[in-house]
Amino acid sequence: MTKEEIKTVILDIIAEIAPDEDLSDIKSDVPFRDQLELDSMDFLDIVMELRKRYGIEVPEDDYQQLATLDSSVAYLEPRMKDL
Repeated sequence: MTKEEIKTVILDIIAEIAPDEDLSDIKSDVPFRDQLELDSMDFLDIVMELRKRYGIEVPEDDYQQLATLDSSVAYLEPRMKDL
């Protein structure tokens, strides 16, 4: 997957988990929690969707890598390159 495809995947997952959120103005370098009404359960849902859809395991120690859109793409790119 390309970086743009990974961004789309992440935003699609967030849109499903938090359908009332406006994702049109998401800043890629600002933490999701500073921009959206996401709680810790929503964040776990994102991690679970990545595992369910793409078989990607995100260890708890790596959760901080998914804080922003940019950091999420950087973390997921090597794991999703062959998808």
